[in-house]
Amino acid sequence: MTLESTKRIDKALRISTAALSIASSLVAWPAVATAEQVTIDMDDIGGVVTGAKGPEAGVWVIAETRDLPTRFIKIVVTDEQGRFVVPDLPPATYDVWVRGYGLVDSPKLKSGPGKIVELEAVNAPDKAAAAHYYPALYWYSMLKIPEKGQFPIGEVKSQDQWLNLVKTNRCITCHQLGDEATRTIPSVLGTFKTSAEAWERRIQSGQAGTDMINGISLLDMPTALANFGEWTDRVGAGELPFVTPPRPTGAERNVIVTQWDWASPTSYLHDEIATDKRNPTVNAYGPLYGSPEKSTDNVPILDPVKHVTSSVRAPILGEDTPNTQDEDPVIASSPYWGEEAIWDSRTIIHNPMFDEQGRVWFTHRIRADQTAAFCRKGSDLVSAKLFPIEASGRQLSMYDPKAKKWMLIDTCFGTHHLQFGFDADNTLWTSGGGDVVGWVNTRKLFDTGDQAGSQGWTALIVDTNGDGKRDEGYNEPGKPIDPTKDTRVKAPFYSIAPNPADGTVWGSSTSGYVMRVDPGASPPRTALTEIYRVPAEGIGIRGGDIDSRGVFWAGLSGGQFASFDRSKCKGPLNGPGAEKGALCPEGWTLYPFPGPNFAGIDGKGSAESSYYAWVDQHNTLGLGRDVPIATGNLSDFGNEAVPVKRFCAWEGGR
Repeated sequence: MTLESTKRIDKALRISTAALSIASSLVAWPAVATAEQVTIDMDDIGGVVTGAKGPEAGVWVIAETRDLPTRFIKIVVTDEQGRFVVPDLPPATYDVWVRGYGLVDSPKLKSGPGKIVELEAVNAPDKAAAAHYYPALYWYSMLKIPEKGQFPIGEVKSQDQWLNLVKTNRCITCHQLGDEATRTIPSVLGTFKTSAEAWERRIQSGQAGTDMINGISLLDMPTALANFGEWTDRVGAGELPFVTPPRPTGAERNVIVTQWDWASPTSYLHDEIATDKRNPTVNAYGPLYGSPEKSTDNVPILDPVKHVTSSVRAPILGEDTPNTQDEDPVIASSPYWGEEAIWDSRTIIHNPMFDEQGRVWFTHRIRADQTAAFCRKGSDLVSAKLFPIEASGRQLSMYDPKAKKWMLIDTCFGTHHLQFGFDADNTLWTSGGGDVVGWVNTRKLFDTGDQAGSQGWTALIVDTNGDGKRDEGYNEPGKPIDPTKDTRVKAPFYSIAPNPADGTVWGSSTSGYVMRVDPGASPPRTALTEIYRVPAEGIGIRGGDIDSRGVFWAGLSGGQFASFDRSKCKGPLNGPGAEKGALCPEGWTLYPFPGPNFAGIDGKGSAESSYYAWVDQHNTLGLGRDVPIATGNLSDFGNEAVPVKRFCAWEGGR
């Protein structure tokens, strides 16, 4: 992207409101003026929150209505004098109430746009009532972690490996442990001799049962079940979190959260998209698209202006495409859905992304696992000659909202996340390829219609012989290293992030690395990979993203937000040993997430678990250009480094 194009985007963002970024949209709101009177427009609700001791600062004011075609909520935070403005509300009758740490929910008042209300905060009668509103993080931090001296436990060799699994890279991947539903045992599950038996039954529930059983099996199951059971026993006996969460302060109070209820009661959203990340004026005021993953093939659509929801059904190529009702059967009845198998997806759409024309791309299963002939041995494709692929579990699709038509792209490589590059070919890069990273030249695809010729992939080859180029005949993973050869590594891309600064492609691997791929002139032949292992105190890694300067950001299993800045590297980044990922430790900087850690755990991290990270390269939130954002899976927050070294945590009120 050129400097001139960046200036044009900045101007467009200043003079008009771009499409809302996500369905729980986040907008920075200017601080209220110092005047005592709250000033509002005719589409705002404003007022003051007072408590027993006067104005209540840093509490959430929630406005909710069901009068619109879909449920609609806006949340703001009070200033130091207890003042608030809930802005830009569509005409409706709203329930308005106060929520905050140290309080219980206030009575709901009926109000509407153009009105001033006075809200009275209600102090919690006791510590237990107050703790009911604490984020899951504060309850989950009460879980006891086996001490270092107890390891190995079963197949788990260390406490760090245990933490990686009970946090970022297994237990918290799809569930928020510590919320009321998980820190208690539902009576509908039955009666059990021990709490460990209750947990063994709980994790078999519904269609997620297989995943939950597989996850806890990576731990030592008897020890893990006993630990979780002992935790819920203590909670049931009245033990409370040992730390009280702070109320929002500073820039945190300037963030507005807007929420819509969309999709269906039996589906869930893995992700959603509103615009082209490279140019956030694309699709301004247009609909948002969601990815329902395993739950359904109906892609949910939200019109954030009219507050109307709809859906479009995602197609498949062949009837032999698997179905989640077969892949994820109900093992034991769910406390919520009983024996009903509510998931029925074939497409398992994982992530969406807009292109520059306002078309929506998805990582989308379109067929059974076996790849097309052009992917396998004997193909004329350069990528297939160098690294043939026999099977892949998810491919790509494109939906054109104007034409209301789908294009299914049969990729040889598997897909998971997807991001467009900043090149003239609008190359779409994908993670999820296992041993390879794959891409589609979308300009060529539209010009020629040639799906095979428009795609490519490369194995991950590290320049371990130090000659500055890629050489075939490389060392294979797990084999003795010949120092005269390059080396292929296994570091599967989980996240994917093209670098706007230099055209390289970055990503993170749940095996514990950040990777950088330099495609070169002919990527299947020339692409070289660099890998950088997460520092020991960071333990593990999941999703990440890159800023406009080429700094990579990701949440770590140790409870930190990390940046890796390659420009800080002092030594060589290739040569013998480069395949180990130990080069450039000086490139890493770790910032502890807010919140408590587990008792007895060394290090400066938190019990927080972050699934993914994004970078706001264009200041769409008003918090600054290149502000990194990490999901707070256990805190109901997004964690933003504003500025770096200080966290702004938002979205805690709902």
